[in-house]
Amino acid sequence: MTIKVEHEMHNRRKSKNYGVFILLIAFVALVFGLTVVKVLQLGDAKMFEANDHVLRPALITADEVQQ
Repeated sequence: MTIKVEHEMHNRRKSKNYGVFILLIAFVALVFGLTVVKVLQLGDAKMFEANDHVLRPALITADEVQQ
């Protein structure tokens, strides 16, 4: 039979680890939330595709050609 005694240092490390875990989850939630908001603001998937700063003839509409 083993006797398991936790030192005060283990409890402090455990609480710090929980704090780091909570901060990590908050950061991931923030990045996910910003991504969702950005994608929802674009509305159309072609707008999301057009943000690569490369001219592609397939994305040019007839109205843009006449101008």
